[in-house]
Amino acid sequence: MEADTLQKKLLGAKQEQILTEWNLAKDCLRGCEVWQFDQRETIITQGGLFDRLLIVLAGKAKVCTLADNGKNLVLAYYISDGIIGDMEFAMNKDEAATTMVALSNFQCIALPILPNETYLRQNTLFLNQMAKGLAEKLLLSSENFLSAAFYPGKQRLCGYILQSAYKNFFTDNLTDVAATIGMSYRHMFRLLNDLITDGILLKVAGGYEIIQPVQLKQFANGYLS
Repeated sequence: MEADTLQKKLLGAKQEQILTEWNLAKDCLRGCEVWQFDQRETIITQGGLFDRLLIVLAGKAKVCTLADNGKNLVLAYYISDGIIGDMEFAMNKDEAATTMVALSNFQCIALPILPNETYLRQNTLFLNQMAKGLAEKLLLSSENFLSAAFYPGKQRLCGYILQSAYKNFFTDNLTDVAATIGMSYRHMFRLLNDLITDGILLKVAGGYEIIQPVQLKQFANGYLS
């Protein structure tokens, strides 16, 4: 599950404090590290080995599943806090159920499962907190799939841009965007150009800058909960 450019470092006081917020004691854990991923870097790959829980520290990522064609990624939900790998841990699986891609520089605590499994599974407070996060992800995933079916194309695109943008910059893969919101690439690209013409977005190197976020939210009205 490790990327080629993955940066690692030891935990500091700030990261240890995050562990306590998850009812985890650093002295009871082995092998924890801080991992840093670059924007657009794949953090985990569906079907790949998953042997660590990742506790999000900073940044934003999208969590996807493969479409029927085995190529395009279909959005499940976004993550900017919480735990990655909770579903696999709950199901006792060491194979990633989803693909996760960083939408910005992304930092997390990597917690090896094998040497810490007994402690984690006996920690009721931690398990309860993790279960709450799983329920929230299920709700978000259901809402995203329903939105793709019931809202007009422009609303879906504007809502997607708002959800996936980080600090008013939208840098997602456009092929994946079209697949996720359920329209052809040509139609999606035409709507995107309309937003540029209307002054809502500005094309910049590597993506798009949101110039009028209020107007974009109005276009997405009803899509976003």
